[in-house]
Amino acid sequence: MTALIRGTKTQTGLTVKAAQVKGHYPTQVKVSDQEMAALKLTRRKICPQWNYMLHPRTHILEKA
Repeated sequence: MTALIRGTKTQTGLTVKAAQVKGHYPTQVKVSDQEMAALKLTRRKICPQWNYMLHPRTHILEKA
């Protein structure tokens, strides 16, 4: 899979670096509806359940 990602290139020449981070990650961790609602997600048109952009929370930046 990482080879497929590394082979990605835009029309303007931007290339992608990818690496697999091996480790133990817990499965079946539940995220509450409240936690999901707090995320600023923009879902993509193709496979929106998997493809999305996560944006910074501006209210956190304003407090700094």
